[in-house]
Amino acid sequence: MSEQIICSEAALGYEDGIVTEGLNFSVSQGDYLCILGENGSGKSTLIKALLGLKPQVSGEIRFCGGFSAKDIGYLPQQTPVQRDFPASVREIVLSGCLSKTGFFPFYRSSEKKIAEDTMKQLGIDDIEKRCYRELSGGQQQRVLLARALCAASKMLLLDEPVTGLDPIAQTELYELIAKLNSRGITIIMVSHDISSAVKYASHILHISKKQLFFGTKADYIESSAGRRFLINEEGNNG
Repeated sequence: MSEQIICSEAALGYEDGIVTEGLNFSVSQGDYLCILGENGSGKSTLIKALLGLKPQVSGEIRFCGGFSAKDIGYLPQQTPVQRDFPASVREIVLSGCLSKTGFFPFYRSSEKKIAEDTMKQLGIDDIEKRCYRELSGGQQQRVLLARALCAASKMLLLDEPVTGLDPIAQTELYELIAKLNSRGITIIMVSHDISSAVKYASHILHISKKQLFFGTKADYIESSAGRRFLINEEGNNG
């Protein structure tokens, strides 16, 4: 598969210091990369760098083969205000097409067709007229996932997408994301959920102040970083 992003010896941070450094990883078309790490390890800063919102302090984050930050559909963590947004499902999904409308002050038939097809793909076409704030948490995340897909269909960058969902809704969303990945959409997911990362991801990027890891899921499970993180996870769930 062709590479979409290559990160070489990147350091990320702000004016008051470096958050993380020595980042080396690549993302190819169809990969499912899960980014793990403790709070404050630099995951959020990396998201901003990948979206082109904040340049790295040093090193390089390079997009390959015509791929760019505009090809990334982003699903951020929801805030309570966003959960109470008074718009219909269709309106929210359509808003993902705003970048495609250019100078047109309205949605064209092509954008409407993209939104309709995406809602069908994610199984929410039957609720397109419902108000977003009346939906369950799982339904809301499907709507936001559809919106992100309308914005860009090559890669999805998901920031803790199952936070606040009940276990059944979590599993359904994970399965939906895995299905999108099986259709060739690249997934980058930031998560604290190590067990699901190990289940669904093809590659793991573990950011830590003590140790950095990037490699396949199988290599991560055998690594010292992976074993330590997995043991901590089992202890927290025990």
